[in-house]
Amino acid sequence: MTMLGRNSGKYKAQLEARHYSSGLNSKFSSEYKTFSAYVAGTREMLQRVRSFTSDSATLNQSIEGNAPFALEPGGSGTAGKQRRWRRGILLTHGLSDSPYCMRHLAACFQENGFRVLTILLPGHGTRPGDLLEVSWQEWAKAVAFGVDQLAVEVDEVYLGGYSAGGALSLYLSTRDKRVRGLFLFSPALEISPWAALACLHRLVSWFLPKAKWLEIKPDRDLYKYESFTNNNVEQMHALTAVLKKQGLDKLGIPIFCVASTDDKTVNTSATVEFMAKQGLPGNKLILYTGSAKDFSLAVKQAEAELIECVFPEQKILGSAHTAIVVPPEDEHYGAHGAYANCLHYFPLEMDKYNACVSHPRDCWQGEITPANLKAGLLRRLTYNPHFAEMKDSLRIFIKNLP
Repeated sequence: MTMLGRNSGKYKAQLEARHYSSGLNSKFSSEYKTFSAYVAGTREMLQRVRSFTSDSATLNQSIEGNAPFALEPGGSGTAGKQRRWRRGILLTHGLSDSPYCMRHLAACFQENGFRVLTILLPGHGTRPGDLLEVSWQEWAKAVAFGVDQLAVEVDEVYLGGYSAGGALSLYLSTRDKRVRGLFLFSPALEISPWAALACLHRLVSWFLPKAKWLEIKPDRDLYKYESFTNNNVEQMHALTAVLKKQGLDKLGIPIFCVASTDDKTVNTSATVEFMAKQGLPGNKLILYTGSAKDFSLAVKQAEAELIECVFPEQKILGSAHTAIVVPPEDEHYGAHGAYANCLHYFPLEMDKYNACVSHPRDCWQGEITPANLKAGLLRRLTYNPHFAEMKDSLRIFIKNLP
């Protein structure tokens, strides 16, 4: 594997082709009449953008991981009364992610009798520069399209989302009465108040293009952008502000939610408070934690199930925002996967970054907290050691749906 900037602190970030828009992926196209046409059109778009920078093997791999997909339900009792299937779920990935991160959840819902559709949010899956001008409203249009397509096929529509996908799922559930329930994984219901200042980059970015970027990273990951635009933060702040204004008390639909108290990307307290206000018997909140001392009151009100996620023998110090929806067996993000998230060392501590990328098995794993960083060389945890147990909880929750 190629090493980057061996001298710590010497790396100088440069804008490259991937940091500019492709012109093909900033808005959701309304031309698709069927989900299969949408999948085919999206795959063609991915092929066009990625073929300039990928060899054939990598290109095929990246298209398969970034493209939206659909699964037919497995098992008995899946037939609907009015439509082909009884239940269906639309799964929406997180900010800078892709449908790859939803593949294991998709299989789980399929096993439990759901028709499954996944979408690729505008700006995602192609190059980081395609997120420079996209708006959260375009993301919402993609989710609304998915809901419309699902509603043609199933009697009962459910939404599931990870991080930003959770926020978008929640947003659509308040506007579309066809939504019967929610499955939220590390939902981005609240982010840092400093995000409101992200729009300030527009004052100077017209003559200083780098000002559009919060982080310029190597973008080694095939299924997730590592470089991060200020527009990402601006749009997420706008979306969460809309959710806050709508008021989310007592939605009156079943909600299954999983989060981590160690999460450094979103405010888990907001998620716990949201669940505590729902008051619907049968709702489920699972919290992975090393310590719940700051969540004790809200956790009690939300009747959360606290699960310790510390495994010293596996060098796991706790869970992370990036860990919830992926099992240890995943070939890319799993315990022995091809990818290690070491971005917190880039570019200021390049020796540590290179060591982390080269020898991920020697690293501690967890969220990038000050305490965890003191433990030694750390890679951000990208899989859920409790994924199998989470699947069992999902199965029980689904079994008890009205």
